[in-house]
Amino acid sequence: MLATVQSCAVIGLEGALVKVEVDIAGGLMSFMIVGLPDTAVNEAKERVKAAIKNSGCLFPFKRITVNLAPADLRKEGPAYDLPIAIGILIAFGQIPHDEQIDQCLFIGELSLDGSVRHTNGVLPMVALAREKLVKEVFVPAIDAAEATLVEGITVYPVETLAQLIGHLSKDRPIEPYQRNPNILDNAHEVFYGQDMAAVRGQEHVKRALEVAASGGHNILMSGPPGSGKTLLARATPSILPRMSINEALDVTKIYSVSGMLPTGVPLIIQRPFRSPHHTTSHAGLVGGGRIPRPGEISLAHRGVLFLDELPEFGSSVLEVLRQPLEDKLVTISRAQGTITYPANFMLVAAMNPCPCGFFNDPVRECTCSATAIARYQKRISGPLLDRIDIHVEVPRIDYEKLADKRQMEDSATIRTRVQAARNRQLQRFVDTKLTCNTEMGAAEVLTFCEVDAAGQKLLKAAMQQLHLSARAYHRILKLSRTIADLAESETIASNHVAEAIQYRPRLGN
Repeated sequence: MLATVQSCAVIGLEGALVKVEVDIAGGLMSFMIVGLPDTAVNEAKERVKAAIKNSGCLFPFKRITVNLAPADLRKEGPAYDLPIAIGILIAFGQIPHDEQIDQCLFIGELSLDGSVRHTNGVLPMVALAREKLVKEVFVPAIDAAEATLVEGITVYPVETLAQLIGHLSKDRPIEPYQRNPNILDNAHEVFYGQDMAAVRGQEHVKRALEVAASGGHNILMSGPPGSGKTLLARATPSILPRMSINEALDVTKIYSVSGMLPTGVPLIIQRPFRSPHHTTSHAGLVGGGRIPRPGEISLAHRGVLFLDELPEFGSSVLEVLRQPLEDKLVTISRAQGTITYPANFMLVAAMNPCPCGFFNDPVRECTCSATAIARYQKRISGPLLDRIDIHVEVPRIDYEKLADKRQMEDSATIRTRVQAARNRQLQRFVDTKLTCNTEMGAAEVLTFCEVDAAGQKLLKAAMQQLHLSARAYHRILKLSRTIADLAESETIASNHVAEAIQYRPRLGN
């Protein structure tokens, strides 16, 4: 007898419908899975056999052929265990065939005792089910809250194979999982590891980070060891605006596919903060591998990517950041096809001014030669530096500032100003797909970045004296627009342009 059950694969961050066709015929006992299965899918034979037996059902000792269609799509992971088991039981007559089953989607890994385990990528799979007009999905109970983030789908939490058999046989129905309607209500209670109030001094750096957070701009901090660069970077997520539901779903989808969604956290409401070590590989940073997976820049989507000791990263690793910084996505091409991952992150980088770290330090003498300093600074290419909007010096902190007992401005206060600036941008971009100033292209810059006469004169002088590139010109305008938004000004004035220009590198481009 032939039975067909629907399941799903994940390609990149999107789902792809898979039909699990099971045929049971006479002859010698065999169990074959075809349709480009990987090792994990092939091993499903033993898991399914044991799970069916331990769930109180009979396993057919006949010739079993399982086809995962379409056959030219590679199938990976153990998510096909549950649909294969259901298909076998329907084909063998232990579950009555019902046309309603044809309209259902089954996802889940089976343990040998028949319990259903967590599966990666449930969110994009259920999103595909809604697109394909599938009405009901059966997912592991631990993933049910994640699945209900997609509206318009009835989600059934499955704890064991025996429980699902009882439901499909109409003996013991499973109650649909009810979505929590207040899932975003506690977003204001998000805990941040660091707060700007813990940083003593460095008011000009805090101002630069506030501007960067308000417009989503990239920032590079340079200063001697121990001046607070890492602490400032780690406190940056605490001043970023609250994520919208669409942004939260985008981030959750990435972490779901990567298998990094925390247990009991169906929706990520805190902006990501990723800090890869400088020894990270090309594939680790941008994604890839034999089976492409999202890299650090995609895991930092809608959040912060912190690159500490920037010159210590390999030049080939840093250069691959050019496309993501410009296009807000990364495209990975392999022989099997091309996958695009989102990479709309805020880059926060830190570096020492020289190998010893004390170049231009007023207290400690630099021991590096001029050649060593130049070689160290040239590890970061000009085109990459050109894509960083804000360059700021982080000097040594004096004792008086460190010992100051006065209460510093906390992150919540700064975040209020940042949120107000972002709200102005969202109102401005209401008829576009843009969410912040850094996402503007050349056309949007001409439309939304209106500079007064004094500001235009200052900008012209800066272009001539600093020999700025066309990209730098547009980035200064976008940065000026953010500074004006913080000042609640519709027109970009000369003081806004002046502050944006002083964030350019000292040596020009």
